[in-house]
Amino acid sequence: MSEVTIYKWDDMPRERVTDLFERRLVTGDRIMLAHVYLKKGCIVPRHQHDNEQMTYILEGLLRFWIGEDGSEVVDVHAGEVLHIRSNCWHKAEALEDTLDMDIFSPPRQDWLDKTDDYLRGNG
Repeated sequence: MSEVTIYKWDDMPRERVTDLFERRLVTGDRIMLAHVYLKKGCIVPRHQHDNEQMTYILEGLLRFWIGEDGSEVVDVHAGEVLHIRSNCWHKAEALEDTLDMDIFSPPRQDWLDKTDDYLRGNG
């Protein structure tokens, strides 16, 4: 078995989570990369997870509400990275059509299992 794997984003399946939210995933043993495609107006509902997260905005603009009460508001523009610590409450809205790369450690099992009901409008 090879020690390395190469991935091409264009060859990765694009999962439609909602009409406004799609993603592509690359997962290793202890890390996950996700290309997340958000259309303007897409809301990522308030949630938290054990996974540490880095969100790198490649195109567009995301507004985040941070903390249990959402009192810290942060706009993250193309070329900027937001670090979200483990178990930190957060919510986001795409203020423009946005492509971001999310990095999670460990990988988001709920994304792999498709049990992320908070995103799918089932939670």
